[in-house]
Amino acid sequence: MSKLFFIVFLMLVCSFVKAQPAGYVSVKNVAVFKSQFVTASQKISSIKADFQQEKNLSMLSDKIISKGKFWFKKENKVRMEYTQPFQYLMILNNNNIYIKDGQKENKIAASSNKLFQQVNKIVVDCVRGSAFSNTDFKVNVFESKTTYLIELTPVAKNLQQIFKSINVITDKKDYSVNTIVMNEVSGDNTTIHFINKEINTNLNDALFTH
Repeated sequence: MSKLFFIVFLMLVCSFVKAQPAGYVSVKNVAVFKSQFVTASQKISSIKADFQQEKNLSMLSDKIISKGKFWFKKENKVRMEYTQPFQYLMILNNNNIYIKDGQKENKIAASSNKLFQQVNKIVVDCVRGSAFSNTDFKVNVFESKTTYLIELTPVAKNLQQIFKSINVITDKKDYSVNTIVMNEVSGDNTTIHFINKEINTNLNDALFTH
């Protein structure tokens, strides 16, 4: 079960700072940005992408790098398939979570555990653009010339025990997610870069079953 939590958390994506992140300035009118962000995100019905994940552990000097494939389909369907250096599959389909690690399989109902519910919501919020509606976090927004950075700082006590912050970096052109950075209280952090993105491509529902 601990490994399951670990892999789910790796999907989320810089340590927590009070000042604005380097290279960014605060968005002056957050209400206008929020409206534009929600409108643009509602137009995204699906995402297909490759990803590269970098895990920084405080006890190790080298990064742990993994690669794989990512799919998202409205409303609440996510498939994340690690292909290098190991094979690992996670599917979120509404409130159901499926994990396959080699020959081992796990099926979990997110509704059976509050933390799973919160994690499931974070994952979906990050990719479909509904982070502003998640009351488990305080939200700050920054911008550079080409991207927005949405900083999510947990206010829910159980999440504060795990995360310092989650940063979601989106493309200014279409508001799709470029990068997710998850900063843990332990000092570890995970960064996931989404590349070769295909927006609103046709995805078969079979991808989100097993």
